Amino acid sequence: MDKQAKIYVAGHRGLAGSAIVRQLQQGGYRNLVLRSHAELELTDQATVRAFFEQEKPDYVFLAAAKVGGIVANSSYPAEFIHSNLAVQTNVLHESWRAGVKRLLFLGSSCIYPRECPQPIKEEYLLTGPLESTNRPYAVAKIAGIEMCWSYNRQYGTSFLSAMPTNLYGPGDSYDLNNSHVLPALIRKTHEAMKAGSKEVVIWGTGSPLRELLYSEDMAEACVHLLELPAPKFAKLITDKEPPLVNIGYGEDQSIAELARTVARVVGFRGSLRFDTSKPDGTPRKFLDSSRINALGWKPRTRMEAGIALAYQDFLHRYT
Repeated sequence: MDKQAKIYVAGHRGLAGSAIVRQLQQGGYRNLVLRSHAELELTDQATVRAFFEQEKPDYVFLAAAKVGGIVANSSYPAEFIHSNLAVQTNVLHESWRAGVKRLLFLGSSCIYPRECPQPIKEEYLLTGPLESTNRPYAVAKIAGIEMCWSYNRQYGTSFLSAMPTNLYGPGDSYDLNNSHVLPALIRKTHEAMKAGSKEVVIWGTGSPLRELLYSEDMAEACVHLLELPAPKFAKLITDKEPPLVNIGYGEDQSIAELARTVARVVGFRGSLRFDTSKPDGTPRKFLDSSRINALGWKPRTRMEAGIALAYQDFLHRYT
């Protein structure tokens, strides 16, 4: 990408989008187009069309999405499928109309079947039933991948889908009703320590395995993909398979292990109690990231160091 190219980052205030903005700025890109939700309602087609006709960005990072953990997905399934379908449909369609050179659509590892062979290869998409607790969100993201592939085949666009594993880092949500597992653990453990509690209650059995990736590493991977030379990028955009690339950490651990690491970072010395009446979610989600590794990217931030950085962000923003 040319350093003066106009780059639109949709969802620039979220966990993923804000990390992508920081990565672009560190890389010397200065012509960034950023709009808050109040400034641009991405679920409104006419508004999105007017925006693209006026700005005509060269590149697009589509990181805008309604996201959340098991509680949020179970409580608001209609909002999750409607909002995500509307946003990605509008942005992808108007990117084609505006002649965007390359677009990166951010999905999620929950697109893959619940009982998926491990590690999860890109080719396992649509090979089995999804996890029921987040199916509306997963279906929306699968539709986004299919839309990227369809526009590439019919219109010759260069739309790529990146599927990061579970993310954490600066700007994360620590709302216990809507957050993912790691930020929820950070907040619960911190509040237990401050209250002098002797235990932290954690949903489920603690046995599910989770792969987590620091958001700054994810952003580096996304920018790396759109910066690929034309011959390498073209190999990712073919008629034969969805334009899909996994972005993972390369290791996973149980939620129980993750909870112990969080307790160690926070300084909580009490016990962990697992509430087995609550759902576990998918047993394991471990991505095969060999495709992007072969293209020259690997994560930099080790797990405990990343959790320590996330905890500092929590302290700065919430206490």
